[in-house]
Amino acid sequence: MSTPVVTTLTSSIGAEVSGVDLRRPLGPDGVGSIRELLLAHQVLVFREQHLDVEQHIAFAAQFGEVHLPPVPTKHGGPPEVNVLDQVNPKGDGADRWHSDNSYIAVPPMGSVLKAVQIPPAGGDTCFANMYDAYDNLSAPMKRYVDGLRAVHDVTRSLMLAVGRENSDFDIDAMRARLPPVEHPVVRTHPETGRKLLYVNAASTSHLVGVSHKESEAMLEQLYAEAHSPEVQCRVRWRAGDIVFFDNRCTQHYAVPDYTERRLMHRVTIKGDRPA
Repeated sequence: MSTPVVTTLTSSIGAEVSGVDLRRPLGPDGVGSIRELLLAHQVLVFREQHLDVEQHIAFAAQFGEVHLPPVPTKHGGPPEVNVLDQVNPKGDGADRWHSDNSYIAVPPMGSVLKAVQIPPAGGDTCFANMYDAYDNLSAPMKRYVDGLRAVHDVTRSLMLAVGRENSDFDIDAMRARLPPVEHPVVRTHPETGRKLLYVNAASTSHLVGVSHKESEAMLEQLYAEAHSPEVQCRVRWRAGDIVFFDNRCTQHYAVPDYTERRLMHRVTIKGDRPA
């Protein structure tokens, strides 16, 4: 692999990487280089790669075992691919800050998102640096949240889609198949050793061991840390783009400002239990 050209998106998070052809195997040095860039920038944007389905899966598999979607979509393609096909997405759940699949015991390490079809305007994705979100907390707040645990529940986001009649999920059956799980509120990244906030508005239901009122107030304050523009970058998609993001230390928000078709394919990579 040739030496990639890296352009940072913001001082907090994100980089655009050029000079790399993701259709071909990267080789050990290439995989190591991309992994280093991912750890440094958290979100990597590769423009107009136009990977086919097999190349998309193969690229992700170079960074770890592919993680099959816990809530698969009805698309008839390979089970490794989650198809996000929307026209009027407002209120479906992805327009809340979230980390992919935090509602399972071992959430994915990363996600590789491919833009297949993009509306003429809108449909951007925002990403937030959850290292900086934690670092921005006051010292007393850090002492409060360190050691706390929170419950993550798949049905929080599914109920939004069902309520809008955009999905026919059986909520009770889904909760039985994917019961709520606990994760630390402050997670330590297994590769960088840095602390980060690991609660999100789409899946976190409550803090463990505190009153409902206290949990609601504290979670709203913690969620708000991802809302600061100082910890964000924004990706404006073009068809064929690939975005590889570290799901352990980022959250993202799919901006629901479009009414024409937006088609994305996502492949995720197995991670480890948050600690």
